[in-house]
Amino acid sequence: MNATQKRKPSKTSKAIKQIRYVFEALFLSFILLIAKILPLKTASNFGGWIGRTIGIRLAASRKAINNLKMIYPDKTQKEIEQITIGMWDNLGRVIFEYSHLEKIARHHTTIKNIEILDEYKNKPVIFISAHMANWEICPPAFLLQHNIKANPVYRAPNNPIVDHMLNKKRSIKGQLSPIPKSMTGTRQMVKNIKDGESIGLLIDQKYNEGVVAEFMGKPAKTADNFIALSRKFDIPIIHLHIERLKGTEFQITIHPPIKTNPSDDNATLNASHDI
Repeated sequence: MNATQKRKPSKTSKAIKQIRYVFEALFLSFILLIAKILPLKTASNFGGWIGRTIGIRLAASRKAINNLKMIYPDKTQKEIEQITIGMWDNLGRVIFEYSHLEKIARHHTTIKNIEILDEYKNKPVIFISAHMANWEICPPAFLLQHNIKANPVYRAPNNPIVDHMLNKKRSIKGQLSPIPKSMTGTRQMVKNIKDGESIGLLIDQKYNEGVVAEFMGKPAKTADNFIALSRKFDIPIIHLHIERLKGTEFQITIHPPIKTNPSDDNATLNASHDI
């Protein structure tokens, strides 16, 4: 066998992977069930406590701390650690809030500057945002409060069972159609736009096949296909900023459409990251 060729996984390794997937799914089912039984605020607080207590001890925290030191060289070690603890608190809350997405979106989320979208009623829009507060809330909130369908584009987890379980939550009883980042997903985005439906993307995640843009003062690779879609179908790119105001109260701020550069995607991309 050529040394450069990848070995095909054996039947044993495939079986082990499937067993691991099942146990991961069972664990997530347990978490979602507990979260569903608990009142919203209690579930969110419990998730935050787990994140602060367990998450900070995981190896991923070292990577987060190193990245924060690179971005914020003037901050003290204690300040960096407090930011990291806050990150884990928020992540724990997000996981335990999946079972309450519909309630949060309908009753605990305020949308500012909704009048910006008046110009685009019954027309598709490309919404972009980042992994802030509870990033799953924007599409359900637009749907349930203003009947605006914006299908979320997401990065699928390796575990297909977990993927199915989370999509069931974020789809709001099938009213939204989550789109995985893939070639198939890109075709689905095009179909949604042609059907007059909006899409929502989180563009702050590293994407090795993407292009280099400035992110928090550093070069980072990110996706830029949404710019091509905007140009091809002549639809606006609108930035959303979501905040966790306190506990389970959220605010989504809609910003005016980003001015796109017809000849320079990188200029548009940097403008979208610079808001």
